[in-house]
Amino acid sequence: MLIKAWSSLVVAVASLSVASALRPAPHIPAPPISHLNKGHHHYPQRPPHKDNHAKTCTLTPKGNGADDAPNILAAAHKCNNGGKVVLPAGKNFTIGSPLDLTFLKNVDLVFSGRITFTNDTNYWANNSYYLTYQNASTFWLIGGENTNIYGGGVIDGNGQPWYDQYVNYPLILRPILFVIYGARGGSAKDISLINSPQWFNFIANSSDFVYDGLHIAGKSVSSNVAKNTDGWDIYRSDGITITNSVIYNGDDCVSFKPNSTNIYVSNLYCNGSHGISVGSLGQYPDEYDIVENVYSYNISMNYASDGARVKVWPGNAAALSTDLQGGGGAGYVKNITFDTFNLNSVDYAIELTQCYGQNNATLCVQAPSKMNLTDIKFNNFYGTTSGVRKNVVATIVCSVESMCSDIEASNINVTSPTKYGDSKYICTRVDTSDLHIPCTPS
Repeated sequence: MLIKAWSSLVVAVASLSVASALRPAPHIPAPPISHLNKGHHHYPQRPPHKDNHAKTCTLTPKGNGADDAPNILAAAHKCNNGGKVVLPAGKNFTIGSPLDLTFLKNVDLVFSGRITFTNDTNYWANNSYYLTYQNASTFWLIGGENTNIYGGGVIDGNGQPWYDQYVNYPLILRPILFVIYGARGGSAKDISLINSPQWFNFIANSSDFVYDGLHIAGKSVSSNVAKNTDGWDIYRSDGITITNSVIYNGDDCVSFKPNSTNIYVSNLYCNGSHGISVGSLGQYPDEYDIVENVYSYNISMNYASDGARVKVWPGNAAALSTDLQGGGGAGYVKNITFDTFNLNSVDYAIELTQCYGQNNATLCVQAPSKMNLTDIKFNNFYGTTSGVRKNVVATIVCSVESMCSDIEASNINVTSPTKYGDSKYICTRVDTSDLHIPCTPS
């Protein structure tokens, strides 16, 4: 999970200064409205904010690093069912114990101040909420019905101690910074997330939720890199929208995990990531994974390992790292579109693999992936690759052609560094009739 070299734009992130690290992205125009309901699937849009709450609970921090979680919980109960909980601007709040806010209904959480999680790694490793999937955990859970989170504040995961501990304890439970769990409707808007110990966002068992205008930044200030700092991971959720956000991280910018359906992503500025990714999928032998109806539009991808990526595990066990192993799971990926990607120094513009985690191509073919990939489109890609893969711009590698069909690439205008010769596109065990690129076998 090596973090790419950061551009000069994010040198200031090392200081973890909100003013310097969380700068706005360049203006990216919104897509045509027809894209919002591509294929007649429902993509929710953030409801307009109406300040007509019957109850308002405004909190004052305890100060001196004391735990504000009990007071936040009490305020959420008091102003539930139509109220508003306010953490005012200019105030510093501390959360030092697990916080479950999944009971909310028709509540606004106005996070205008700064929320910082304590850095007691031993405490959190033993007391955070365990989410099971990929050994994930979290400090807190937010959910319920029509919960809207906004306010322009900062949520700080205090990640540096976790980055340093990971080197010697790669299986330590590192909490995710911002988890939406069991939400039905609702939104998160204009919030800054910094220094997550692991993934920044995880949404699970939820539907019709909108993220808009989030600013995400995190980088280690020691020699120990920040691992697995995905911008978003979507899991067992339907009707999720992510728009108009800036992400400086070191892993997937957005990842569509198992059973993500009807997802719309647009107008993102990603830097240092692993791209917009389907997967990984097929990790667990007893699970059936589905990712279907996903549309990613107008993405600016900079200094990343990938622009657009599809990664599924092979049919046998494989190990990518000490804390990431799997293979043998079944399922399908269908109706996925990556459209209008502007790329700046990415390693691969396009990467599709059915051999994720398996470096031995022979073993991958002998035990092919049980994940069926169909109707996947890569359209309108522009920009440059980094040269890390020399002249290879795209790699589309299937373990068996019958499980990898209707893969399309059109209007791909991405160049590799001229010193490596003509750009190369690797296409292996895949029907190339819809791949409008000069394919060569691996």
